[in-house]
Amino acid sequence: MTVLNDNTALHRFEWDEQGHTAFASYRLADAQLVIPHVEAPVALRGTGAAGRLMEAIAAHAKERQLKVVPLCGYAAAWFRRHPEFADLLARSSITP
Repeated sequence: MTVLNDNTALHRFEWDEQGHTAFASYRLADAQLVIPHVEAPVALRGTGAAGRLMEAIAAHAKERQLKVVPLCGYAAAWFRRHPEFADLLARSSITP
């Protein structure tokens, strides 16, 4: 089973699949989880790994009562495609 790894030293969430790591850089600011970059290695692109990473990040944010600011284009698009997580978006971020 794959689990979300919070690599605090690198300020990124990591998701390991098939021997490769997808990640999302983040910073915490005033109870907001700011996501400036999401990346999946070529081997994982098109497999849904980045989407599973984002879903795990959304669950993490919800558990910790954090609002999300998806600055990365992929992260913003993911939230638009998943309106069930719209309540996690910070007021200043995108609208689904």
